[in-house]
Amino acid sequence: MSNTIIFDESKKFVTKAYGASGNIFGGKTLEPIEIERYKPKVDEVLIEILYCGVCHSDIHQVNNDWNNTIYPCVPGHEIIGKVIEAGSGVSKFSVNDIVGVGCMIDSCQECKSCQDGQEQFCLGPVAQTMTYNGYFKPDGSDYNTFGGFSTHIVVKDSFVLSIPNSLKYSAAAPILCAGVTTYSPLKHWGVKRGDSVGIIGIGGLGHMGVMIARAMGAKVTAITTKEEKRSLALELGADDVLISEDEKAMKAKETSFDFLLCTIPESFDITPYISLLAPRGTIVTVGLLGPYKSPTNNMEVAKFGRSVAGSLIGGIAETQEVLDFCAEHNILPQVEMIDIKDINKAFDKIKDEEVRFRYVIDMESLKVDSEKA
Repeated sequence: MSNTIIFDESKKFVTKAYGASGNIFGGKTLEPIEIERYKPKVDEVLIEILYCGVCHSDIHQVNNDWNNTIYPCVPGHEIIGKVIEAGSGVSKFSVNDIVGVGCMIDSCQECKSCQDGQEQFCLGPVAQTMTYNGYFKPDGSDYNTFGGFSTHIVVKDSFVLSIPNSLKYSAAAPILCAGVTTYSPLKHWGVKRGDSVGIIGIGGLGHMGVMIARAMGAKVTAITTKEEKRSLALELGADDVLISEDEKAMKAKETSFDFLLCTIPESFDITPYISLLAPRGTIVTVGLLGPYKSPTNNMEVAKFGRSVAGSLIGGIAETQEVLDFCAEHNILPQVEMIDIKDINKAFDKIKDEEVRFRYVIDMESLKVDSEKA
């Protein structure tokens, strides 16, 4: 395959991707496929994808862990690319601009949430349109959007992000999900200089949380089950490291934290972490979309007026804000670059916690892989 996309006679074009079919014969393994995309409309841009981050939610979606996957599923919502065509109504972006696409590509734009710049909470009839596994149009008239594990994507200009020149493009992709997912609750709950903040789980999300909270001026403690992550957390800027399996150390830190950000992606017992909160402190879970392993002990919540909350991603304006924040504070995700052909191995290593923070796919490898096919 050449670096150009293949147009047909209709309003769609064909491009290369990696996706999962969902069939019973190994259909949750990603493999090369061809997908159709709509040609860009007046307010849309066509983006050649250069890099795409690999998120734990990609794995959940491919495996239908949330019982809502639409197959074929082409994941990827941490996209860095180059504009190669812009609709006649697009003024914000020009051909050759380096841009980003995060978790959403559309929303109703009319509800209170959208008007407030909180598109992730869209209250429209079908809610926000996710970058993959979502309705293509807010009215639900088309569906099954395809994500960034592909050579090209078409996105409405109002959902495209500007990538600051000072950010290293090949490493910036995870900011579009991991960055805003951690930045949004830290900002919303007013983390400020001098606050005692704990980041629970030092992986793809957590390592961003440590760096961002530190840049906000907080005193940051990395909370992890793994002693071997101590030196890594300190390298990221953590002031201290707390090993959660050390009962004596956990006991000593009770009522110590103003704010806890929990990035654990699987079901876990939240009550031991609630005990770490100071009076009126808040714990926010961002990595888990499902029930906790054990019921929350409300005695631990109520006796100190603590709050237990959750958060997803952030709106488009907030995603641009975190990109600019990271550029200002020289924050970059720690990434390992891989070829698309290694994506299934990468999924396995993420599940086995064998990756240091975040994988990013060099999407040139998809073009090369397609040319060899």
